[in-house]
Amino acid sequence: MTERFTGSFTQQEPIPEDGIAAAMEVLRHGRLHRYNVAEGETSHTALLEQEFAALMGSKYALAVASGGYAIATALRAIGVGPGDQVLTNAFTLAPVPGAIASVGGAPVFVEVTEALTIDLDDLAAKVAGPDAPKVLLLSHMRGHICDMDRLMEITDAAGVTVIEDCAHTMGARWNGTLSGRHGAMAAYSTQTYKHANSGEGGLLISDDPDLMARAIVLSGSYMLYERHLAGPPPEAFERIKYLTPNISGRMDNLRAAILRPQLAKLDEQCGAWNARYRVVEEGLRNTPGLTLINRPEAEAYVMSSFQFLLLDWAEADVQQVVQKCANRGVELKWFGGAEPTGFTSRYDSWRYAQSPKLPQTDRVLKAVLDLRLPLTFSLEDCAMIGRIIRDEVSTRFQSGA
Repeated sequence: MTERFTGSFTQQEPIPEDGIAAAMEVLRHGRLHRYNVAEGETSHTALLEQEFAALMGSKYALAVASGGYAIATALRAIGVGPGDQVLTNAFTLAPVPGAIASVGGAPVFVEVTEALTIDLDDLAAKVAGPDAPKVLLLSHMRGHICDMDRLMEITDAAGVTVIEDCAHTMGARWNGTLSGRHGAMAAYSTQTYKHANSGEGGLLISDDPDLMARAIVLSGSYMLYERHLAGPPPEAFERIKYLTPNISGRMDNLRAAILRPQLAKLDEQCGAWNARYRVVEEGLRNTPGLTLINRPEAEAYVMSSFQFLLLDWAEADVQQVVQKCANRGVELKWFGGAEPTGFTSRYDSWRYAQSPKLPQTDRVLKAVLDLRLPLTFSLEDCAMIGRIIRDEVSTRFQSGA
């Protein structure tokens, strides 16, 4: 009998009971705004920032309304403005170039490798010369981390400031260093399908007091910045408070209350995601026609999703694998389609960001298939998913794909 998976790829775990209790307390007293506190009270948002800074080992942290807003705030804090070029991965999600465009910047796309990471040779070529872009918005897309040691050597030598988009790598490491701790600033997402779930939300970290002071005022602190437990000292604000616009995008106490207990068990959750990832990986190992993503020994990943490649397959054959798997309950997303679908789109879909063709990236995007691995899936579920994909890929390969 043909196996069919019946689980939901969009069903997340419930919010922890202590998060629900904290949220109910906020709802009952009504002080949802982060600066609306009773005498002697510290807001959940300020405590979340303090706890996240400690978790990431950063000096400062800021909680905001979304991951995309966190990225745009980092760009503004660094000084990116209209017409400025910003380097970024060609393989990413739309909010990354969207954040660049939102501040008037112009994305400059860098090729991607078969490891789904930024091509460091192409990056080195694009930062060479006096007129090269001076900012890199590095997206650790779908949890894949490049050689951060070499990347920082390239960017430091060229005087390029790095912002890390860690929406998919909260808790991951390169050579023992947490994702987000290499660049000048790092942005994280707490949207439902990320490693902590508040529906929407974002976090921003930095060790630079001037950058974080600007970010806090940009987020809408007014002159209440002293209430940020994870903010820089007052003198940092004195230098910029009259020069920095308020572009309100604060996180509220309700979402912060939901997030705090989730972050407290982040390591445990990361281990659970990786266990599921490894079961699917093992199930697909040595499948004819299918390429697994090589994970370097230096990369301690956190994978709440899974990607594989069908390199150099005809588009119709890739689409047939997607459909056959869907018929058996396994939802695969393809990044190679000419038209955006759901959350998948290509660099040439973002027509506000003109780019020359990137042949290496085009080949990879036509091959990338992606699926979520929510913690509501058991290890047995993941083994079945691997068997179904293996079966359908092998069938297509054997029939001449």
